[in-house]
Parts: sequence; C-alpha cells; structure tokens
Amino acid sequence: MTPPRPPPGPAFATLCCLLALAAAAPTRAQLLPSPASVLPGSGLPLPELPERLLRGVGQTVEQLTPDKLAPEVLAAARLDRLRALVRAHPRALELDDQGQPVVRGEVLAVSPDAGALTRLQAAGFTVARQSQADALGLVLVTLTPPKGLSARAAVARAREIDPGGDYDFNHLYADAGGGTSAPAGDAASPAGGRQGRAGLLDGGVDSGQAAFSGVKVQQRGFAPGGARPSPHGTATASLLASGGVGEILAADVYGQGPTGGSAEAIVGALSWMAQARVPVVNISLVGPANGPLGAAVKALVARGCLIVAAVGNDGPAAPVLYPASYPGVIAVTGVDRRRRLLPEAGRAAHVDFAAYGAEVRVAAPGGRTVTARGTSYAAPVVTARLARLSDAADPASARRATARLAETAIDLGAPGPDPLYGHGLVEAGR
Repeated sequence: MTPPRPPPGPAFATLCCLLALAAAAPTRAQLLPSPASVLPGSGLPLPELPERLLRGVGQTVEQLTPDKLAPEVLAAARLDRLRALVRAHPRALELDDQGQPVVRGEVLAVSPDAGALTRLQAAGFTVARQSQADALGLVLVTLTPPKGLSARAAVARAREIDPGGDYDFNHLYADAGGGTSAPAGDAASPAGGRQGRAGLLDGGVDSGQAAFSGVKVQQRGFAPGGARPSPHGTATASLLASGGVGEILAADVYGQGPTGGSAEAIVGALSWMAQARVPVVNISLVGPANGPLGAAVKALVARGCLIVAAVGNDGPAAPVLYPASYPGVIAVTGVDRRRRLLPEAGRAAHVDFAAYGAEVRVAAPGGRTVTARGTSYAAPVVTARLARLSDAADPASARRATARLAETAIDLGAPGPDPLYGHGLVEAGR
C-alpha cells in the first residue's frame, strides 16, 4: 500500500498536536467550540477549537503564538490534564506506568487457573469480583492487591507470580467525540426504511425523542450508577437510527462516577453483545492497549461480530489507540465536508473506512438537534451501513458485508486502499 503522505509542514503538525489534546483526557465532558479563528503566523483556520483545549495550555485564541504551541509545551499540557484528572479523584484513580488513568487498586485477570489464583491469594491478593463471560469463553477476575501496593506494582507482581497469565490495569477509555455547536435542523430520516440490529458501547441514550421514532432501543448499564442518558451516547445512537438501524442494544459503560469507561465495564458490555448475537457493534471510545479488552475483542470477532471503532481525535502524531487498532476491528477515520481528513483524526494501527466527522447533525438530550465534530460521529455511519448488510453474527456474513461496503466506498487519496482513508468514504445514503 502507498505510505502515508507527510503533513504539509510544521504549522500543520503543530495544529494536529493542539487538536489532539481535545480528546486525550478520559472524561465525557462535552467540548464547546470557540469562534472560528486563525492560528497566528500560520494562516491555518481553527474552526470549532475546543474551549477545554485552550484552558489546557492556559491560553485564549488571541494569546496563541508558535512558541506557546511547541510540541513539548503541548505534550506537557496533556500530561498535566491527565494528572489533574487523577488528582481530582485520588481515592478512585491512579496512573499506570505509561501515565494513563486507571482504577485505583485493581488488577484485571483473564481466565486465571485455580493454581494461579491460589498463589495470588497467598501473596495477599483478594478476589473483588468475578464475571463469567460465557458467550466470549472468558472469565474476568478483578483482584485487589495487598494493602499499600499501587496498581503499577500490583500488576507487575501478578505477572511475576503467574508469568503465563494475562494481567493488566483496569484502564479508563474516553469517548472519541469532539465539539458540539448551535442547534441545527431536524436530524435526517433513514432512507429505505429501518432494518438490522446494532450494538452500541457508549454512554446511555435518551431514547424518548423523535430521532428514535420507530427504533427499538434496549439499554443495560455496566458501570456504577447504571444506564443514564448522556450527550455522547445519544448522539452516536441517533446516527445509527438515521442510518436506518431498527434495533439498538445500548450498553452504558460510563454510568456515574470517576471510574466510568473502565476496561472491566467494556468487557462486560462485549459479553452482552456476544450473548445477544448482534451482527455489528459500534465503539466510539479510545484508550490504550489492554489485555482483557484485547481478549474480549478477539473472541467476539472470531464469532463473526463486526466491531466498528473510531480512531480517536489525538492527531496523527499521537500513539495508536484502541480498540480501533486491534486486528479484526474496523477502524474508521473522519473527513470534513470537502472530503479532507480531519486534522485531529488519529491514525490507528490500520484504517479501514472514512466517513463524515464534521458538521454532523446529531440528537442531544432534551429533544434538541446539534452539530457535532469528531471521529466518534464517523464510526456510526459505517456501523449502520454494515448492520443493513449483515443480518447475523456469522464469520461468512461479516466478510460479505465488509467486502460489499468496500466495493461501494468512494475512493479517496491514493488510488485503492490506503493508510489514511482505508477503502474510502462511506456515505449514509449510499
């Protein structure tokens, strides 16, 4: 395949780093756009620049100068925000060895055998929770380490006790949304009627509004606080509905509280999707690689379920994010209405399709319709199309649906599949 084309220059790279901060912190706060501006000295427009990003570097748009946008300054600001999140919830969160927020004092183990559990308990670990994910062929055990042991030390100790086991942190995952702006017109109605089922791992959905008329929405909560309507979950679900999906199984992996969006909650939600035999699942969430999450994704993909995930908004220079980067997952990037790659779009380990991620009309709690931006809103377009092409969680059906979607995608960038746009642009109405 043709290698990625380099960015136009340092100003573009700086802009990408700036936009990357918009989605880095694992919170669900909505990003409010600032007025359209221009990066001083570059001539590059900054439409819908998130206010939170400006606060992260302690600047207003008027104060931004190239020296204040140096990569090391922005990198430090990103780390400061992650640390601030943990400082705000010191009893619930801590940082792993890569600086990623995790649930304090918890270690996740994938299907440990009886001997390993015995050795771990002898070393002072206790079993806090055990989830039997029969549909995935997994058992997820949440361990509490000995008193005074940090999560970093606890994971290292568990791996030392059972070198052949699968132990990891209980990482937190953030939504891959960007900003929302002023109310827009009515959301688009599905073309060709409603058909197909799709799963959704996100926040809760405010399903009692016009956008979900004629759609069966079934919700379950997998995090403390249970299923609770959220702006991001409602927005992504509304794109599935406008794409013609007739039934949505919505798993709220956030609930209420600082530990929402944990790997444990996501694995539980994936188990539900496997049990329900949903043919395609949308995950507009991003975070680091995680052993239990990777095992659950692999098991679900092997059963013929298509997993569609956003690549995130951390920019092209950021590390690849998951679950989009796992093998077998359909990774979706975002483009604007001129079919240009969003500068904040991540690159992932692979990209399969692109969809519009700017000026996207979505439903918001309270019956409003707003305009949104981010790769979160590109992924559901692809999910909805696949849901209408695959009626069962079956490996052969999944392959046919993916191949059919690739045939109808609009080629962008270099001829044929490429690392930036994958097979090309998927439009909701095609």
